[in-house]
Amino acid sequence: MIYAFAKLTVKDPGALAAYREKAGAALAQHGGKVETATAEPTPLDGTPDLPDVAALLSFPDRDAALGWINDPELTEIHALRRSIGASDITLLG
Repeated sequence: MIYAFAKLTVKDPGALAAYREKAGAALAQHGGKVETATAEPTPLDGTPDLPDVAALLSFPDRDAALGWINDPELTEIHALRRSIGASDITLLG
C-alpha cells in the first residue's frame, strides 16, 4: 500500500462538487480510494499552509498511483480537479 496527500485550495465550489461525483470511480479504476478527507485540517506543529480540502489517498502500489495520474482516459477528470483552484498531490513513497 502506498499513500498520496492531496491538498486543494477551492476557488470554484461548483467544480469541486462535480469532481467529487467522479473522483471515487476514477481512483477505483487504478485500485485507489480516498482514505479520509476534510475541509477542516488542523495544524499539529509549525505553521503549515492549510488547504481548503485535504485528503489522504491510497493505492495498491506506486505503479497504480502513477497509472491513475497518467491515465489518458482520466485527463478530463484531472482537468476538472485542477479547475477547482490550486491542486497539489504528493506521493508518499
